[in-house]
Amino acid sequence: MKIYKVGGAIRDSLLEINASDNDWVVVGSSPKEMIAEGYKPIGKDFPVFLHPETNEEYALARTEKKSGTGYHGFTFYFGKDVSLEDDLSRRDFTINAMAEDESGEIIDPFNGREDLNNKIFRHVSDAFYEDPLRAIRLARFYTYDHLKDFTIDDETLNSIKKIISSGEIAKLSPDRVWSETSRALNSSNPNLYFEKIISLSLLDPFFINLIVPNCDSHSDQEVRWSELQINNNFNLGKNLPIPNEFKNASSVLKNISKITDNTKEEDLISIIKGSHFIRNEEIITKLCTLPNLKENKEFVLRIIKEIKNTDFSFLSDTPNEKVEAEKIKIYEEIIHKCK
Repeated sequence: MKIYKVGGAIRDSLLEINASDNDWVVVGSSPKEMIAEGYKPIGKDFPVFLHPETNEEYALARTEKKSGTGYHGFTFYFGKDVSLEDDLSRRDFTINAMAEDESGEIIDPFNGREDLNNKIFRHVSDAFYEDPLRAIRLARFYTYDHLKDFTIDDETLNSIKKIISSGEIAKLSPDRVWSETSRALNSSNPNLYFEKIISLSLLDPFFINLIVPNCDSHSDQEVRWSELQINNNFNLGKNLPIPNEFKNASSVLKNISKITDNTKEEDLISIIKGSHFIRNEEIITKLCTLPNLKENKEFVLRIIKEIKNTDFSFLSDTPNEKVEAEKIKIYEEIIHKCK
């Protein structure tokens, strides 16, 4: 059994960047031997194990062959005869297809270090276009500060075109696409992810109607998604499993973006009630930092402040049939104070 550190951890260490986590490949072992050594099996499609002490992931070296469509359309082989180079050859880019042995020696069969020095994304082999998510992941790699200036090799661009023409992006699990998108929204350069989605023509079917990639006015993921939505007329995400908190933030933004000093009182009350200003105070305050609300944010914030300082506790003693009317009276008073 030989163990190698692989992937992004090697890439980042060569760039003198601290890797957030480590991935390991085990050559010359078997699931039975790994379990005997105390590793905990977690892999569903191929053998992956958690280290008994560090909890880091260790995968048996494997090869894979395309046998169908989608993420599960692969046949895996992980016998003891699979070499390290066999395993590295199925990885996405040369800069991610390097390994390090226990003595610190770098194994680089596909010249990843050279591409790293030249700032080039180059796919390793034809296996690249067998998993269409790799095109989406390439867009996300641009959200890393240390990778955002890289160029894409011409042959890799051709491989991305092949992925698009195959139609297999539509067969991707929406959860996998959202996972990449969520990570991008949590990065320091979320705009670059969506810029690449556009420039690489990866819009169909998960990013249809995406035109404006700007979404970095705030650090909060939900606010960033909401900003992306308002910049694209709230037409995004129909084919993605958007979490409820993201949907709520976007819905609130859509409502409060309609507020102006001249909004009719009855419409304003409807927006306040529909957007649940009390429950959503925190997210509304964050949303008000967006440039899209520059003209009306002070008015919205005044309303939020007045609602926060208003005592609604007396409504608990009000007959149910009169509660709504009393709330409307309170909102009318708040609006008059804020105008």
